[in-house]
This record gives sequence, structure tokens and C-alpha cells, in this order.
Amino acid sequence: MKVYVSADIEGIAGVTHWDETEIGKVGYEAARRQLAAEVWAACEGAAEAGAREILVKDAHDTGRNLTPADLPPGTELHRGWGSHPLAMVEGLDPSFAGLILVGYHAPAGSAGSPLAHTLSPQLHALTINDHPAAELLLVAYSAAYVGVPLLFVSGDAETCAEAQRLNPHIVTTAVKRGVGGATVSLDAGRAVEGIRTGVAAALTGDPTRCRIPLPKKFSVEMTYRDHPRAYRASFYPGASLTEPRSVRFAASDFLDVLRFLLFAA
Repeated sequence: MKVYVSADIEGIAGVTHWDETEIGKVGYEAARRQLAAEVWAACEGAAEAGAREILVKDAHDTGRNLTPADLPPGTELHRGWGSHPLAMVEGLDPSFAGLILVGYHAPAGSAGSPLAHTLSPQLHALTINDHPAAELLLVAYSAAYVGVPLLFVSGDAETCAEAQRLNPHIVTTAVKRGVGGATVSLDAGRAVEGIRTGVAAALTGDPTRCRIPLPKKFSVEMTYRDHPRAYRASFYPGASLTEPRSVRFAASDFLDVLRFLLFAA
């Protein structure tokens, strides 16, 4: 059994401030260690459930937050960015039995986390079919596009609730919740154990129950913090400026949406 793990950092237990998410800033090393511990736990849970091949995608910022030394024996690490439209799940294909997400977070415009954002801090809001689009939703639709079920999600409470809304059979572990500019997190031990046991449970169930249907059509609206970025994005083929800071794009193929986001977000 092959399993794909995609890991972000803003949804990791204890991570609260932007400085903790950036290489070289105060607090980053502690956040990186907790990221490594939660990813290790996910890999451990997958192995306990019978996974023999595990690919981990470092999906935060530079894509260079994890090293091979942070992973259990037998795993592989996808580090950096190859500029493929699948982005945070680059390399995901039908050969994988399931997708595991670690450290995911609330979307732009949400009060679910002081680190709420989608793709870029330059985006004030992103919606798909008039629903706020978290990175979770983009990755879930990406997995559905290539035919892989989303089995497990960890991160902040809002992200876990969104995963349950997409499909109640997805196993979730909320390691923290946002309170204004603060977070309230589980201790490191409970966060790690919850992820390990959650992933193991997710992989022992029927994976087909966790499939997410793709909409037949996609209407994407992006609102930027600064109007020049919207003006520039409006020249992407098929995109149009709807407000000084907002651009709309429509497609029936989700890969076209991902291409648009790759260039415009």
C-alpha cells in the first residue's frame, strides 16, 4: 500500500505567529521540530496500518522545512517546489491508496486561526463556487481529480470541521483552535499520539467511503490585498476583473483551475 502525506506548518500544534513559520525567524526551529514530530507520527500510523511506501511532501513556504533525517526509515521526501499545478500534492497519482494531510489551517478571511490564509498572504479571499476555499479544499479537489481518497486531516479545529463537511468519513485530529490573535493547542504528546492513531484508523477503514465528488463546473473568485495584482491577474486567459481588487475565472476542468492559481495566486 502506498500513502501520500502532505504537510504544512500553520496548523501544527503551538504555531501561533508568522515568525514561527519562516526560516531564520524567532520560534521557527521549535515549530519545525513539532512539524517533524507530527509528520513522523503520521508516517508511523500509516506503517502500522500496512503502508509499505510513504511519500511526504513538504508543502510549506520554501518546501525546505523537513529533511530526510526527520522521517522514519523507508519513507521518501519531496522537498522544494517543482512548479507543477498540483503544488501541495505534486506527484500524487492513482497508485496511492490515500492522502494524509498534516498541519493544515483555516482559509483567508477566516477567524479560525491567527495564521488563516490561502496560498499567499497577498490574497484577501479566495472562493470556489461561492464557498471560501482553504488550501484543504484545493488539495481535496486535487486528490479527487487524480482519483485518490482523502483519508485523514490534522490541523486547526476549523480545518477539521471543513474536512468533515466535505465527507464525514474523513478521520480528523484537531491539535489547536484559534482565539482572536491567539491559539489554544494540545500538548505535543497528545497531538502526536492523536495523529498516529488517527492515521492508522483512517487506513484500516474502507477508503472508497472517503472519496469527494468534484463539482462539474468551477467559478473562482480571488480578491487581492492590492489592486495592481488583480489587474495583472486579469490578463490570464479566461480571467476578468470584477472589482479593482477582484478577479473571476470559470472552468469545467479542475486542472484549468489549478493552472490559473499557479500563475495568478
